[in-house]
Amino acid sequence: MSQYSAIPIQTTGSWQPQALPGNRFSLTLMAVLGIGLSLFHLYGAGIQPLGLFYQRGIHLGLMLMLCFVLFGPRPGQTRGPLAIALDTVLFVAAALSGFYLVYFLDDIVNRAGFWTRTDIVVACICIVTVLEASRRAVGTGLTIIGAVAIVYALAGSRGALPWLGDWLPGLLSHRGYSLDRLAAQLYLGQEGIFGLPLGVAATFVFIFVLFGALLEVTGAGKFFIDLAFSATGRQRGGPAKAAVLASASMGSISGSAIANVVTTGAFTIPLMKKLGYRPAQAGGIEAAASTGGQIMPPLMGAGAFLIAEYTRLPYLDIVKVSIFPALLYFATVYLFVHIIAVKQGMKGLPGSELPQVRQVLASGWYFLAPLLLLVYLLVLGISPMRVGFYAIVGLIGVAGLNGLWLAYRQGRSEGRLRQCLLQAVRDGFIKLIQALELGARNALAVSIACAVAGIIVGVVGLTGLGLKFSSMMIAFSGGHLLLALLLVIIASLILGLGLPVTASYIVLIVLVGPALTNEFGLSLLVAHLLVFWYSQDSNVTPPVALGAFAAAAIAGSKTMETSVQSWKFAKGLYLIPLFFVFNPIIIEGGPLPLLLWNGLIVILALVAFAGVIEGYLFAAIPIWQRLALTAAVIAIFYPSLTAEIVGVVAMLALLSLNALASRNAESNN
Repeated sequence: MSQYSAIPIQTTGSWQPQALPGNRFSLTLMAVLGIGLSLFHLYGAGIQPLGLFYQRGIHLGLMLMLCFVLFGPRPGQTRGPLAIALDTVLFVAAALSGFYLVYFLDDIVNRAGFWTRTDIVVACICIVTVLEASRRAVGTGLTIIGAVAIVYALAGSRGALPWLGDWLPGLLSHRGYSLDRLAAQLYLGQEGIFGLPLGVAATFVFIFVLFGALLEVTGAGKFFIDLAFSATGRQRGGPAKAAVLASASMGSISGSAIANVVTTGAFTIPLMKKLGYRPAQAGGIEAAASTGGQIMPPLMGAGAFLIAEYTRLPYLDIVKVSIFPALLYFATVYLFVHIIAVKQGMKGLPGSELPQVRQVLASGWYFLAPLLLLVYLLVLGISPMRVGFYAIVGLIGVAGLNGLWLAYRQGRSEGRLRQCLLQAVRDGFIKLIQALELGARNALAVSIACAVAGIIVGVVGLTGLGLKFSSMMIAFSGGHLLLALLLVIIASLILGLGLPVTASYIVLIVLVGPALTNEFGLSLLVAHLLVFWYSQDSNVTPPVALGAFAAAAIAGSKTMETSVQSWKFAKGLYLIPLFFVFNPIIIEGGPLPLLLWNGLIVILALVAFAGVIEGYLFAAIPIWQRLALTAAVIAIFYPSLTAEIVGVVAMLALLSLNALASRNAESNN
């Protein structure tokens, strides 16, 4: 198996899955559950689609069962008899949580809201099981928020906790709900645990995560990293630029910032340090570039599918409008990398240390075939779930044929054709099994996070908290859009302290989405993209920057210093969404001249912004020029064509002045 073939599970918790060394039964059960999950989703995606609750119920049940096999009760501790007994109970509860609803679905539907005591007991068991799975696989932050949401729903004069309602401020108070009513809302309806977030995770997300796992196991990670190094390695700061390109390509497949950091960063960070980047800079560059993987189509860390479901727009439309902003983000990180390399006088790596483009393409060109097939089928308008199935089948086919061809050539040359072909088939089957298990493990955290997000969304809908939050947002901002956006950023940072990106986006859009669209006039698509982009900042923004923390561990740098560096390199996360809020034509489309004008403006603004942050572009930028460039960047956001033109002219003049200063300095030397 390739050295790049294992994407770690994305988790915001404090520990990784316990592999249970020596416990053959647990390892076998883990493999059976993972492979079974992947085969179940392949069946539903390409052979026989299942009903809503059947798909989601089986998915959640198997995911929860896998979670309690993978994760022990405590981090870093061997499971003793008591822990094994507890996990056995939770394993049974996980199976009951998913399969009770599937088995008795017709009876539950026929009862039409008249729940039995068994329904409520199983609902409570499921809620507790999901929260415990979240604590183990995702982290305590999301678990606490889910538990607080449940307590909030029970508080109120008519609720199970009436005394707690007296402590709620007037705007947040509500009538309160009984435990039976809440449990039924969260388990037996379509707006709770089995709501839209889990539905997306159980269909589109899983199949594309499985596709990414297959790419990794077959060696695509090495192919993309080698291709990035061969293209940029000779340039100034080549390894850092390769990190940006590799993270863009890998992130578009894995959709996980932390997975990007630990796979590409394991190779790029040491090379960046060798070239002259400080450890914190190297880690910050990798974290910022890897974060961009979650805004890069086609997967976007599950974002593209969620946005498509919430906005009711075709998935392909979400992908198309997301490409240009994502490229702008990576271009900004790339520019920061180049500026630092020029400032510090870095050189590229010698050609002898780099792979050749021709050799890389010759050894792995077939990895591009399933990606091209995926894009082609999406353009034809085929369902993303079915497209993912065809892409997986296509990848298995081309990788298998390539393996057989290589074995055939080796067998012919060595005179043992039959043995080589049998070995190739055996190795291919093992890799396929590994990919099926890896795909389920990689989808575990996001699935459980979506289940807990369903709890929060269900409570928000039941109590009317979303409308109340929107009212608070309007009151605090005074009706000013810029202040409202600042509140969204602050809210995303706070949620990012405890929630993974996907859950943060779901909760935030439910809370602030109505205000952004109804009160501030943003289109539904722009509002969702804005919130989705701002939800990414938890990976790169202090004090809790998960992507930066992972990069710091590889770079051997201080976590907070690395977080500050990643925050600086990822500034496009804030500026680009702000631009398409005030210039929605970038997202919504319009006349070609106007599109080109806005594209020129945003590119120019990002270049100027990078120069302001670093104090250098073609040459060192004096303080007065940095202040003037800052004013010019701000001017283009003012809703006036005159202000835009003045800002563009000022930026062109100042950047030209900087280029001229660089030329004069070179001529004097």
